[in-house]
Amino acid sequence: MKSSGEGNANGKIILMGEHSVVYGKPAIAFPFQPTHVTAEITDHAYEKLRSGYFVGPLAKAPKSLENIKTLIHQLRHDFSTPPVQITISSTIPAERGMGSSAAVAVAITRAFFDWLNRPLSSKLLLNYVNYAEKISHGNPSGIDAAATAGDEPILFQKGATFETFPINISAFLIVADTGVKGKTRQTVKAVAKRFEQDAQTTGRLMNELGDLTLKAKNAILNNQAPYLGELMNAAQKNLAALQVSDQTLDNLITVANQNGALGAKLTGGGKGGCMIALASDYKTAKKITTALTNQGAKATWIQELGVYQYA
Repeated sequence: MKSSGEGNANGKIILMGEHSVVYGKPAIAFPFQPTHVTAEITDHAYEKLRSGYFVGPLAKAPKSLENIKTLIHQLRHDFSTPPVQITISSTIPAERGMGSSAAVAVAITRAFFDWLNRPLSSKLLLNYVNYAEKISHGNPSGIDAAATAGDEPILFQKGATFETFPINISAFLIVADTGVKGKTRQTVKAVAKRFEQDAQTTGRLMNELGDLTLKAKNAILNNQAPYLGELMNAAQKNLAALQVSDQTLDNLITVANQNGALGAKLTGGGKGGCMIALASDYKTAKKITTALTNQGAKATWIQELGVYQYA
């Protein structure tokens, strides 16, 4: 056992397939490196948490941190360890669809195993993270755990094994936070109601979103950034037709496109949360982020994508 252990995780965004994934269509999640979590584990006289949300005995942590409390108890139980202090530092905004809770669980689990000086397999890591995610989300898909722990895009579909593939596209991905908490539960319910009222139209929109997702995967593999941008714009039209976008998202998406984006769309559940845009070069990406900030975005990030180097 070491004197301290450290673990890291990145954020995630849904690139394509929001909402349609609920109905069995494919979706793509991207690990998002500019946002991240770091966790440190050290010996302590009692279980203590130090974070931006709470500092004090873990037993007195608010209910919103129950996932952390449960995860730590399970890890300590499985390895019969003394009490620990957990220090968490995060730049991932909570409740924005960027995988904050999963990333925290990934970072804590990695820190714990680093502290034990034990190897940690991907399978065991995901087991612990999904255990914690059940506390946060009830029945998680597992995609947040996989995306925040990995470094490749993931194609996922209900009932199928996750498929990773290389980032093979020369472009820059921009994420902007509206500053409004996402309303995934409400939008999923609203879309379900639309399905009841008009199954034909809603089903068509879902099928198209699924097709756009598969085309997006091929665009990424074949380094077709302008085409990927077109697909993102087409997906946004369908998401708007499903009424999961809102004026704040629409405004930021329009601003991104007016400032040179190849394409732009909401990411996640909609009605708040974040939007994403694709740029062909860093200069354009910076221009877009400046325009988004001027238009009211609370935070912006840029991730450089790249062409996969085949061995």
